[in-house]
Amino acid sequence: MIRKINKILVANRGEIARRVMRTAREMGIKTVAVYSEADRNALFVREADEAVLLGPPPSNQSYLLADKIIDIAKRLGVDAIHPGYGFLSENATFSQKVSDAGMIFIGPSPYSIEMMGSKIAAKQAAAARGVPLVPGAKEPITDIPAAKQLAAEIGYPVLIKASAGGGGKGMRIVQDPAEFESQMQRAISEAQAAFGDGSVFIEKFVTAPRHIEIQLMADQHGNAVYLFERECSIQRRYQKVVEEAPCAIMTPEVRAEMGRCAVEIAKAANYHGAGTVEFVADQDLNFYFLEMNTRLQVEHPVTELITGLDLVKLQILVAEGHPLPIQQSDLQIHGHAVEIRVCAEDPANNFLPDVGNLHTYVPPKGPGVRVDDGFEQGMDIPIYYDSMIAKLVVHATDRPAAIARMIRAIDDYQITGVQTTLEFCKFVLEHEAFRNGRFDTKFIENYYTPEVLQTKPDPEEEKMAAALVAELLREHTNGQAKPGTNGHGSANGNGRNKWKLRAKAS
Repeated sequence: MIRKINKILVANRGEIARRVMRTAREMGIKTVAVYSEADRNALFVREADEAVLLGPPPSNQSYLLADKIIDIAKRLGVDAIHPGYGFLSENATFSQKVSDAGMIFIGPSPYSIEMMGSKIAAKQAAAARGVPLVPGAKEPITDIPAAKQLAAEIGYPVLIKASAGGGGKGMRIVQDPAEFESQMQRAISEAQAAFGDGSVFIEKFVTAPRHIEIQLMADQHGNAVYLFERECSIQRRYQKVVEEAPCAIMTPEVRAEMGRCAVEIAKAANYHGAGTVEFVADQDLNFYFLEMNTRLQVEHPVTELITGLDLVKLQILVAEGHPLPIQQSDLQIHGHAVEIRVCAEDPANNFLPDVGNLHTYVPPKGPGVRVDDGFEQGMDIPIYYDSMIAKLVVHATDRPAAIARMIRAIDDYQITGVQTTLEFCKFVLEHEAFRNGRFDTKFIENYYTPEVLQTKPDPEEEKMAAALVAELLREHTNGQAKPGTNGHGSANGNGRNKWKLRAKAS
């Protein structure tokens, strides 16, 4: 049965809220924003058809208030709720409450969310469908002697990771058996503090690992397709910074098999909507199932650019009950796309968040350049949420052209007032290991130090700058502007045209 959606409440903030609302407007669907006091003047609040204050800035007093969000939606006659990513997007209880309230949750069923949210159930489902798993514990463990024995059987190095969470918390890589007990204790303690559950998994650590994920889309009629892969190996603190599609070293055979495995996992979970199956692969492209994210991913734009599809539109159509309008045979990869996360962080200080005011904020433009952001010049970066300012995404005919386009776009991006990851991302894109595709999740560990961003002044630029200053002083002394300029030493009102000087984004 088709249930037409006429009004969507977006239970999120920032760029993803704007992203969902943009597609909703194109589909003729009204939108409702909910916001915290910190986001009162945010762009997504202004752009929504209706907006309602949730509460104070902390997430547990605003964006995590499931019952309040549902009450607002009911009061405003909302048909469906889109959770975006983060916050309540993978909360099975929230999904169930939305359905119980008579509205559509734009995402998978509570059953699918709960199943894939359990590392044990997810791995069991993968194994039952013949999907390869990393050798290791089939169940979480807290007994240190038993875990140490298992590690010896698997063979070092091993990975200890929290059963109940992600984001790098409760995760330890152990190279030496002598360090196992202390690292296990730390992982258990950190997992307990972060998630209220100290149980961990022990598994073989894949050396030179690459993080490759498959984008899925499935409907409520048993149809599922994979929308190819994304390479997400450039990470800091186990969180992605640079993503691209397709993977530079992928073969058609491995892509097809990886896609088949992802679809099998979706079918095992009776899945519908957008989802991502994540794999770890070694340098020979032997791959193993990691987990499934039951939501839209931050990096979904690179998939949209190489497939020509609007994933949010497909989410909405599936939520309404429509069958998928595409089949696997319809899908092809067109060109190459790269995304960087522009975060308010200081790469010279261990990527620590750097909140402040965007004194200057001018995004790049031009063919093949897309910016998904949630800010504008003069706005403050709040301390309460993720540090991401924007996603800068480019598309070109091939990977070298996409890399060149992204470097140009980074150079054109003007941000002052906070430190950002722009220059770090440029360093990545210019590095030989990235360009030749021979990199893994240890890229930062292997190649990056803060000193690499401390570039020496260009002697030619210094000469031009000195010449500019000299001319300005001469004009000031003469009391008149040089003919053909605007009185400030700039031909046609643009000093960059004459002197080729460009202010770099901080």
